[in-house]
Amino acid sequence: MSVQRSSSPNSVWDSIPGIAFGGDYNPEQWPVDVRLEDIELMKEAGVNLLSVGIFSWALLEPKEGEYDFAWLDEVLDNLAAAGIKVALATPTAAPPAWLVRKHPEILPVTADGTVLERGSRRHYSPSSAVYRKYAAGITRKLAERYKDHPALALWHVDNELGCHASEFYGEEDAEAFRRWLERHYGSIEGLNEAWGTAFWSQHYSSFEEIIPPRAAPTTLNPTQRLDFQRFSSWALMDYYRTLLAVIREVTPHVPATTNLMVSSGTRSMDYFDWSENLDVVANDHYLVTADPEREIELAFSADLTRGVAGNKPWILMEHSTSAVNWQPRNQPKRPGEMLRNSLAHVARGADAVMFFQWRQSAAGAEKFHSAMVPHGGRETRVWREVVGLGEALGKLSAVKGSIVESRVAIVFDYEAWWASELDSHPSEDVKYLNVLREFHRSLFLRGVTVDFVHPTADLSSYGLVLVCTLYCVTDEAAANIAGAAERGATVLISYFSGIVDERDHIRLGGYPGAFRELLGIRTEEFRPLFEGEETVLSDGTRGRIWSEHVHLDGAEALASFTTYPLEGVPAITRRSAGTGSAWYLATLPDREGIERLVDKLLTEAGVAACAEAAAGVELSRRVQADGRSFLFAINHSREDAAVKADGEDLLGGGRFGGVVPAGAVAVIAED
Repeated sequence: MSVQRSSSPNSVWDSIPGIAFGGDYNPEQWPVDVRLEDIELMKEAGVNLLSVGIFSWALLEPKEGEYDFAWLDEVLDNLAAAGIKVALATPTAAPPAWLVRKHPEILPVTADGTVLERGSRRHYSPSSAVYRKYAAGITRKLAERYKDHPALALWHVDNELGCHASEFYGEEDAEAFRRWLERHYGSIEGLNEAWGTAFWSQHYSSFEEIIPPRAAPTTLNPTQRLDFQRFSSWALMDYYRTLLAVIREVTPHVPATTNLMVSSGTRSMDYFDWSENLDVVANDHYLVTADPEREIELAFSADLTRGVAGNKPWILMEHSTSAVNWQPRNQPKRPGEMLRNSLAHVARGADAVMFFQWRQSAAGAEKFHSAMVPHGGRETRVWREVVGLGEALGKLSAVKGSIVESRVAIVFDYEAWWASELDSHPSEDVKYLNVLREFHRSLFLRGVTVDFVHPTADLSSYGLVLVCTLYCVTDEAAANIAGAAERGATVLISYFSGIVDERDHIRLGGYPGAFRELLGIRTEEFRPLFEGEETVLSDGTRGRIWSEHVHLDGAEALASFTTYPLEGVPAITRRSAGTGSAWYLATLPDREGIERLVDKLLTEAGVAACAEAAAGVELSRRVQADGRSFLFAINHSREDAAVKADGEDLLGGGRFGGVVPAGAVAVIAED
């Protein structure tokens, strides 16, 4: 449940004109003269929103009960005078040394019993009652002091919850897990049935006998592990709500959020569950510079963030101006890449572009992480590009508040991700994102925008619905997906979907369990492929990772396996369902096979690209409630690219000329 509000908070967008622009600001690292220079540089860059105070607890409360707010008063007053709004952070992501020394029991414990010490950050357990008390105390002090400050526009609660450590195994965590299970199941008999404890003599006679899935001799109970993942996401969220309750009490008019880490690599928390507790969704995203298609991963993460946000405008709370400090080889961004990255997030629903951080640190673990103001100051390419980005965002005020248009949905479920990648499965090569990312990539390259949606979401507006590796699925979600096909959508379901229920119990009677009737097929046996092994389909597709023995039961085969021992066995099937259709994919196709399949799916669904454009151009469209539409055309290539569109070029001025220069971006207010 979400925290109850005494009154509805304002929208963060009400206090910020146009697209928000800024980043994390850590003035406590700098003397007063640098802070004053910062104000002038922020004006030059067009900054209008900053996150402040994220890691400042040890300076705000240097000793227990002794506070120093003078420096923060000065900073907030100066920012307010400059017309810059603040997302004021609770400084709770790094407890001060005095607190850890007094209460070492707040420290996190790993599955093998290791205590994670202070000296970095995030060194606390969210289930620690002591830590919650102290964190709520400093939060209240800040809220009471700054509740009426003119700079305050948003609360930034903690920071990157779940980063570095997302599961906690100490005694207090164990007790919290037991109480969560008791609320969830109601009785120990219910838990025993759900966990299948008749297997391996794991039967429990009371909740007090249960512990977290700590290090053990061999494979742990899979439902216990799945429930512990659910609990761990809830525990972090419940800690967030503890601080949110203080904020609601003292400043009910001020909206609140925390910076999520939605990306193709972050799976530790169920962000769809989290979203109802956020007044606005905020996300941190960083490129993996070694990825040659990193702009596609960025689009994936931005689309998923928009899905978590329910297709409402969201905040890009952190990304980098250039290199980061934590990858094996930290290359800088290429010329113009920061602009392309930033506007790609805007193209996919962000109404705020922010960075870590404002000024590059001179000391500490992140001193080589890029910033808006680099070590070299104003005489640098990065600074010139920061100023250029501020100018570009200033021209996009008309886009603010619009939503992204899409007729394709990819069903996304964190619980299915967790469950599908537990051990003792048919193949360790089956990863939740395998098929999903291949489809997203193909659609990205075609200029077709995708919405990521929860399995229970309303699917009525989509012509094409892709269901990839939805291994764990509830009856409700399965019926919802079947209903989309019955109402006219083209629905594709991939291998290893519908196999178990929400308890991780096999749906008996033949695979794919929950979707057998919809698909008109029955699989009697899986045949996962060895590393490097391929299977060939009758249409020329080369399959990887997976194959299975499929029988038709009302469906037709569109392609079959041709390799021993599955010669002639259906590999891609289709069945008419209501006014729509249900397709099944029993392998992971190569890129050419994916392209052929996507062609057929889009044609049947009647879905087309946003616009016609040359290869290398990323396309997305945002639409205002009054019908005004804005086509984003981002040229990732090193050659000028043609785009077929008519309207005003918001960035270049005048009419759009039909060409986006190499490495540039066009935002077209369409006629």
